[in-house]
Amino acid sequence: MHDFTERFSLEGKLAWVTGGASGIGFGICRALSAAGAKAVFNCRDPKRLDAALNEFAALGIDAAGYICDVSDEAAVAALVKRVEAEHGLIDILVNNAGINIRVPMCDMDAEDFRRVIDVDLIAPFICAKAVIPSMIRKGHGKIINICSMMSELGRETLAAYAAAKGGLKMLTRNICAEYGEHNIQCNGLGPGYIETPFLAPLRQPLPDGSPNAFDRFIVSKTPAGRWGTTADLMGPAVFLASDASNFVNGHILYVDGGILAYIGEQP
Repeated sequence: MHDFTERFSLEGKLAWVTGGASGIGFGICRALSAAGAKAVFNCRDPKRLDAALNEFAALGIDAAGYICDVSDEAAVAALVKRVEAEHGLIDILVNNAGINIRVPMCDMDAEDFRRVIDVDLIAPFICAKAVIPSMIRKGHGKIINICSMMSELGRETLAAYAAAKGGLKMLTRNICAEYGEHNIQCNGLGPGYIETPFLAPLRQPLPDGSPNAFDRFIVSKTPAGRWGTTADLMGPAVFLASDASNFVNGHILYVDGGILAYIGEQP
């Protein structure tokens, strides 16, 4: 049993979480650190970076943070070179950074569509490309792409986001296909609706104290009967980052309270 539990340990591993200063990325940094990894993260806002470093320190986590736009290939190459010089080769990459622009498709400018694709799909390609060569040299590596239920579903105003996350699902599978022989596992983690500050307005009660329509909609569509939390993602993230998942590759693990399995209650 001791050998079995050791397979979930990340002791001695270096994990890079993009967009790790808040929300899901922050929670994943906490989880990987708790399992023994050294966590490094990036974001684009210096104030958010400092706030995250202070939060990590308050939690007793020795995380390292950097400013980087992960859609900029030259900036990513420079960041990886710096991280390798300061901390060693990256064992685990979590492609978490993402944006969303909620606009009906026919009202959306192509420039905004490209912005979402750049951050949510091209950036994971850039970051994976930057770390795979060293993973090949080491003979092992883990890449976790933060997908979404929109990797499988469509919804109004989400054309760009769904296109990007659907593409990320297939990039995940293709990295598996190309680099699995080098003992590199690339899997997706697909959160459902998670309680994060970013989605807080969608959960705010109405002035009379009753839940708002979107909150009622999500809870009614989720067999678990609730929103998820970042804590719900911690175990799955550690599993996909650890040796316990060494024969799991090209898989998308949806952590959604069952929403993708449920057609919904009859009106």
